[in-house]
Amino acid sequence: MLNIILLLIAGSVLTYISKYNLELVTVNLGIYTISNVPLFYVIIGSILIGLVLSYILQMLSNIFTYFAIRSKTKEISMGKEEILNLTKTVHQLEIENEKLKHSEPESIDANSL
Repeated sequence: MLNIILLLIAGSVLTYISKYNLELVTVNLGIYTISNVPLFYVIIGSILIGLVLSYILQMLSNIFTYFAIRSKTKEISMGKEEILNLTKTVHQLEIENEKLKHSEPESIDANSL
């Protein structure tokens, strides 16, 4: 429904622009010259080129953001892996500590130093 409303508004704007901007103009594009172009075509073309350029710039920004997030995600996963390895080591040391606590003490020689 919102799309229909936006299309109607855009159509109304385009109709208004085309109704009052029918003058024929000459467009110079570097070495190329196009003559007898209605002014509203120039206006609409400028708007469309601006929208396309802004979309391309936004996509470039999104790509750079994606790579930044991807590198941070790799760092986080490496940190989680290190935490897992350290937790395993701590667990093994706790098991070894319990074994040492519950093992029988070696016989002590009275004549030893």
